[in-house]
Amino acid sequence: MKFYIVDAFTETVFGGNPAGVVIIPEGADFPDDETMRKTAAELRYSETAFIKKLNDKEFNIRYFTPAAEVDLCGHATIGSFVALADAGLVKAGEHYTNHTLAGTIGIDVGEGSVLMDMAVPQYINEIATAEGQKELYEIMGLDAEGQGAVDGQYLIPEMISTGLPDIMMPVKNEEELAKIAPDFPALSKLSERYEVVGVHAFTVNTEDGAVHCRNFAPLYDIDEEAATGTSNGALTYYLYRKNIVKPGVENTFIQGEAMDRPSKINSKLTEDGGVKVQVGGNGVLLAKGDINI
Repeated sequence: MKFYIVDAFTETVFGGNPAGVVIIPEGADFPDDETMRKTAAELRYSETAFIKKLNDKEFNIRYFTPAAEVDLCGHATIGSFVALADAGLVKAGEHYTNHTLAGTIGIDVGEGSVLMDMAVPQYINEIATAEGQKELYEIMGLDAEGQGAVDGQYLIPEMISTGLPDIMMPVKNEEELAKIAPDFPALSKLSERYEVVGVHAFTVNTEDGAVHCRNFAPLYDIDEEAATGTSNGALTYYLYRKNIVKPGVENTFIQGEAMDRPSKINSKLTEDGGVKVQVGGNGVLLAKGDINI
């Protein structure tokens, strides 16, 4: 089997978020689940994608962290289609279909970039009580007081999904964002209780006009992630519900700065025939080779 390492959501190697990618030989089936999980643990990236080609335009991708399978992973999807392009299985200017546990997703492949449809956006719940907010922010190493103040309105944490559920956690500025230092065992328990993957912290009060964010998912053995497509898709929908993101406008999210792996994730929300969120960015191939599984 061929394996790749791809840095997603960046134009340069050693930036963005690295993902492992394994392309299953044509006509073969996926290895057993435990083999794929162990492979992800051996490659030691937050997610590894396993790709099965169904036909020239359709693929089935499964995603594994070192701990477990997850329904969808944005940066590993970017990495997958960069790898597929290198393998000559997809080409720029074409549209493809990706079948995942989170649903069927459309993929537009460009020159070194990928734009993917997110699953149907869902508002799940909110953390509205002062006690609940205090617990969340304290677990993240912050004081809850005044964190949600944005452009004359007060934002509260909400659980949103565009494929994977996360807690969207507003903080008041980039200084507070940089101060986050989670209690990871407590965050794992909180994530399990709320039935989410983790916490996506963000601030929109920035000088450069981009939304800056950090993502934490210790329940899935990911203390912090440098670029998270699904979470920024969910954040796009969250900000749309607050009238901060406008339909048809491209949004920019900066993530990974605290890890010295700055990432740039783009998103766009449209309302034609229902709300649709797309997330994309560039990807760079770092390494490839054979893997014996």
